[in-house]
Amino acid sequence: MKVWGLSCPGFPEEVSRARRWTRDILRGSPSAQDAELIVSELSANAILHTASGRTPGGFHLALAVSAQVVAVSVTDDGGTDTVPEVEHQDQHAEHGRGLGMVSAIAHHVAVHATDHGHTITAELFTDTRPGEPSC
Repeated sequence: MKVWGLSCPGFPEEVSRARRWTRDILRGSPSAQDAELIVSELSANAILHTASGRTPGGFHLALAVSAQVVAVSVTDDGGTDTVPEVEHQDQHAEHGRGLGMVSAIAHHVAVHATDHGHTITAELFTDTRPGEPSC
């Protein structure tokens, strides 16, 4: 398994940087577009809903890739008393659909508390099943 990390200041323009970074690492992978969308949503949520979007906040991305899974994690700076949770909002709602969308795209989504905030990890499984040889 290969793992990459990227720390970003909490500015809105960093969301596009995070997407490009993800796209560059996953170039040619069938999971690239889904991972890019997940990174975009989770990064934007960190900036919008946590201390990551306030000076001197930031967020951290981790991307782990193996033959079986692409795992995207975004860690925020906390600063909120609420725990991120998947909500299934009306499809026409303007807010609150992000984690639901991530959950619909990813095969598995987990939220973990950290010392200062939360890490949300979304896993995308490849077509290769554990125990099957990969190309």
